[in-house]
Order: sequence, then structure tokens, then C-alpha cells
Amino acid sequence: MRLQAEALQAGYGERTVIDGLTAEIPEGKLTVIIGPNACGKSTLLKALARLLKPRGGAVLLDGRSIHDLPPREVAQRLGVLPQAPLVPEGITVADLVARGRQPYQRWWRQWSAEDSTVVKNAMAQADIADLADRHVDELSGGQRQRVWIAMALAQETEALLLDEPTTFLDLRYQIEILDLMRELADEHGVAVGVVLHDLNQAAAVADRIALLDQGRVRATGTPEEVLEADALTETYGIRIEVGTDPATGFVTTRPIGTHLSRVTTI
Repeated sequence: MRLQAEALQAGYGERTVIDGLTAEIPEGKLTVIIGPNACGKSTLLKALARLLKPRGGAVLLDGRSIHDLPPREVAQRLGVLPQAPLVPEGITVADLVARGRQPYQRWWRQWSAEDSTVVKNAMAQADIADLADRHVDELSGGQRQRVWIAMALAQETEALLLDEPTTFLDLRYQIEILDLMRELADEHGVAVGVVLHDLNQAAAVADRIALLDQGRVRATGTPEEVLEADALTETYGIRIEVGTDPATGFVTTRPIGTHLSRVTTI
């Protein structure tokens, strides 16, 4: 077990977004969090990452309250990629990725050959090695996203949380990033938690899915268990059909809007 939220309550100011939520991001599994806008997905990730202090309940990292752990230990064990990270002005790609090694630095343990190797490998995994000397603020949105992912990889943590990591990426890079998340879970035993909007991507990549609705977990389990037509239709407020892709065997979803039922005349 890695990350757990137990009877979690969290929000902003006087507004409660999550109320009594229980969820888990287990070791060696890729857990996808889905749900409509304002249902609490990003708030849950912030609370799990210790970026937002809960009003009630607890967040546990391997059975211990994450708020009782030293910040440096949390940074060595838990990586976070928020939705819109701020880019330090004038920083190069290599320097930003290298910041992923900061939790391991001490006055008696300065930058090492091992750190250089980890950073190089992280940039290669995220396919940005050729951008190493470029300034991050000169890059496209998709390139920047891959730089932030490389920084998270350089952190070499046991758990990794990502809030909409495929945003701004074209289809090829979306699939490559999701493949990378699967590799981290399957080959390195990382507990990966990802917020996604695309239900079909969630079905294809997830071991487990947590469907959030109005600050609570409506359903959790395998894609086949969670992606059920009636529950999705009620949660999202639009008719959603569910089937199975005959080529892959994955669950597929299809939202039905008024434009899909129009009659075309010639």
C-alpha cells in the first residue's frame, strides 16, 4: 500500500469540496481518477500530495499520516505534477529537470555522477533530451508538459501523482506519456495516480478507476466495474453508452449529444 485517503474532508475558504471521501493509490498500480468538472479531482490530488491541509480525516503514506512525515522524506517518496506548474524565468530544460534531485541534496552530499545519470535518463524517458539547453519559457505547451514530467521522473519516488498530464499534448505524446505511466507501475512498482478527462484513455490504461461525484467516490474498481452506462450518465449529466472494443477488449464509452442524433438530408 502507498497512499490512502480516509474519510477525507477538504476545501477552500468556507467551501467544502471533498466531504468524507475514502480512496487509495496502491503500490504497482495505475489508478485513474475521473469525474465531471468541480467534482473534487484536483482537490483530492492536492490533499494526497500534502499541498492542501485536510479539514478532517487523514492522508496516509504507507500507513503513516503524511503530515507527520518530514517534508524532505515526503519529497523523496512522493512526486507531484500539478495542473499548471509555474516555470522559473530563464531556466533551461536540463536545469529544471535537475530540480527533481533537490530532495536528495545535503551539505555533505552535493551533486553527483548518479544525479547526472538520473536526470539524463529522465529526459530520455520523456523524449526531451534534444531540448536540454533550451529555455523552458521558449517551448510549446506540450514540450513544457514533458519537461515537468521528466522532472517528476528525476525525483525517483515510490508514488507519483499527475493532474491531467496529457493536457496540451498531441495524440502521439498523450499515448507515450500514458505508456510511460504504465511502465512506472508495471516495471518499477510505483503507485501512480492520474487525473484524466478522457474516459476511453482511462479505460485503456488504468488498473483501477475512481469515479468522483460531488466530492465523494461514487464507484471504484476495474474499468469494467466502474465504467457503467447508468452511473456515468447520471454523474456527467449526459447520456453515455458503454461497449467493448472488439480489437482490444477494452471498455469504450460514447457520449451521445443532440448533434449525434440529427438527420442528414441530401
